[in-house]
Amino acid sequence: MQNYGKFQKDYIMENSDLIWLLNWFYQQCDGDWEHGNGIRIGTLDNPGWYLTVSLRDTEYEEKEFEEVIIERSENDWFHCFIRDGKFEGPCGPFNLPEVLKIFRNWVEKNHGMKNETPDGSLL
Repeated sequence: MQNYGKFQKDYIMENSDLIWLLNWFYQQCDGDWEHGNGIRIGTLDNPGWYLTVSLRDTEYEEKEFEEVIIERSENDWFHCFIRDGKFEGPCGPFNLPEVLKIFRNWVEKNHGMKNETPDGSLL
């Protein structure tokens, strides 16, 4: 098995949170939302990652979210919060999966979105 830093290939392939996010994005696309809103995943220079998800014109825009701040070490940290109609999740270099999981759990708690792909198959 090939080693990918802290994460093993099997973990990456089995973790469906990214696939779930692709589906969530697709479900928001209505011909308008995707033109002025969307999802951004990028890198930080400290080093790290960020996830930004626009909640404008979605059912989640007015939902409550309790800010999450975890700081385990210099490279093992994440903050999740909502600001200006966006879910924000800056994090350390190996914490993006945790941020994706927090966003997913919050959405599912507030809606119970099905784990289906656009063709109706289960994730």
